[in-house]
Amino acid sequence: MSRLRSRTTRPPVALALPALLAVAFLLMPLIGILVRTPWRDLGEHLGSPGVVEALKLSLVVSLWALALSLLLGVPLAWLLARVEFKGKALVRSLVLLPMVLPPTVGGVALLLGFGRRGLLGPWLEDSFGITLPFHTSGAVVAATFVAMPFLVISLEGALGGLRQSYEETAASLGASPVRVFFTVTLPMVAPGLIAGAALTWARALGEFGATITFAGNLPGTTQTLPLQVYLLLQDQPEAATSVSLLLLAIAMAVLIALRGRWTGTPIERGAVTAPRPAGEEAPAPAATGPGAESYPDAKTDTETETEMRTGTETGTGTEHWPLHATVTGFNRLTLRAEPGTTIAVVGENGAGKTTLLRALLGLTPRAHAELRLGDADVTALPSHKRQVAWVPQDGALFPHLNALANTAYGLRARRVPRSDARLEAQAWLDRLGVGHLAHRKPSQLSGGQAQRVALARALAARPRLLLLDEPLAALDQTTRARVRHTLRTHLAGFGGVCLIVTHDPVEAVSLADRVLVLADGRALQDAPPAEVSRHPRSPWVARMLGRNAWPGITSADGLALAEGGRLVVAEALPEGAQALAIIAPEAVSVHRDRPGGSPRNVWPGTVREITAVGSRLRVLIGSAEAPDLVAEITPDAAAELGLADGSEVWTSVKATEVTLVGL
Repeated sequence: MSRLRSRTTRPPVALALPALLAVAFLLMPLIGILVRTPWRDLGEHLGSPGVVEALKLSLVVSLWALALSLLLGVPLAWLLARVEFKGKALVRSLVLLPMVLPPTVGGVALLLGFGRRGLLGPWLEDSFGITLPFHTSGAVVAATFVAMPFLVISLEGALGGLRQSYEETAASLGASPVRVFFTVTLPMVAPGLIAGAALTWARALGEFGATITFAGNLPGTTQTLPLQVYLLLQDQPEAATSVSLLLLAIAMAVLIALRGRWTGTPIERGAVTAPRPAGEEAPAPAATGPGAESYPDAKTDTETETEMRTGTETGTGTEHWPLHATVTGFNRLTLRAEPGTTIAVVGENGAGKTTLLRALLGLTPRAHAELRLGDADVTALPSHKRQVAWVPQDGALFPHLNALANTAYGLRARRVPRSDARLEAQAWLDRLGVGHLAHRKPSQLSGGQAQRVALARALAARPRLLLLDEPLAALDQTTRARVRHTLRTHLAGFGGVCLIVTHDPVEAVSLADRVLVLADGRALQDAPPAEVSRHPRSPWVARMLGRNAWPGITSADGLALAEGGRLVVAEALPEGAQALAIIAPEAVSVHRDRPGGSPRNVWPGTVREITAVGSRLRVLIGSAEAPDLVAEITPDAAAELGLADGSEVWTSVKATEVTLVGL
């Protein structure tokens, strides 16, 4: 395998030769320094008073430049990565300018801006007595000017690679923007921040052109190590080579430590949890941290259900918050629900499901929600003050925190004392059967376990409205069934309203009290699951429920189909009305020859696909005389008919098996 791989990845000579020449071109000056360095006198050269003094000054200047770069560059990087504003391209160009500007030109620009005859220099000197040129502070300003772009670019790249769902989830748990920045954003982009800080410090340490132009070359004041090299070249070239070797060693050490990660890697990439195919109870890696073995085993569903229904000291079952929302913009609907109601939000892609949730959170300009929770109007409040908890599809567990700290995050954001927050968080983890996993990081949890922790975190934040965006979509079937049962158990004791976006009909029927069907941001149907199952008013929902759905216009004897053809029905609606014909797959008969007898609706077709659904087969049949039709038959019937992809068949549907739903 290794030989085959080396052959397939061998570069062509036309590319390999110039690449090797480029490496040699870059390597030759470094080899020159190593070869020409007077190794016997190296200690003497580096220990001379002038070099030691310049080294100390270089460290002082570079560290101050790093501090200023962090103070100013981190907010600037966040602004460029997270905020859209006019002139953003110009600001980014200004950030990059010192990287491409000749250093001496940068020094001249600093003189004209901050010098004694510059734009701000006289004001700084008269008002504050600050003189930057030919002063150590001037060397710091020069080093900061040329080095800060490395920090901004590196950190902006790391922020750009960090999904905003983490920050938005933290805000929904009650964390202010500043708290989100320091407790979620910065820890997760730490690799990018460290890489940028190291490059900034190394660049500031080696700055020469802007420093000598703006701050001069004064021993003990502005004469840094690069300037010392410049002076030594005139009288002591061997000593200059020794000092150059020192700067080269420092630069190489920084680059080797970074290992090429110039833009950093958000922590989240190493924390993605894949669902376990064998179910969520598969063993996870051993827990780490003190006391990890002291937590109780997972509680049974009976225990957690009893606990939720009777209430506990940390529960929210005694408080109730009805929902009233009027949504405008892309979504246009009014939503009302009593406490304890669970609403499944369904619709095809682009229908506005996630936009609805984000409007309720106040996180999108596409739609605006006038939102009232209980007696409180929270419309004008920012997302972290609305008490609306959001669980995105991936759970968005903070990868740098363990399960207990994740669950306690919302409580800490609401200023609950640490010990009390951890006790309450542990109680919620116990309720959802994952209390024994409290000290595990998200990367050590299975898919089902991570979803339970995400739900515990949302409920522990004491929300008045709970929003779940396809919370079970990433789980395998076995795990999904278990988590669905747990979710249903705990929603039964929730004192607010819960909205669940889902594409799974089982979730919609088993978890929800109502099903809200969206299309183009509007509500097509808002009814109990049984009503939606019997009379779906959306072709997409009907197909989601496994039914054939054909739209058309009613006529005297049935339905004129929108895609062509006619459908005979037993009970017709008033003529000329838009309607949806619902045909159950089991009501479709499949024949090899044209059937005789009573069926009123008969079409020829071709088998396009056969799939297994439980103990039965679903056959997709295409026809030139009718829309695609799905039939459900037994494997024995399929074998008797000799069905396969491409088989020519006939289909029939009795008029009494067709249900018309007015649109």
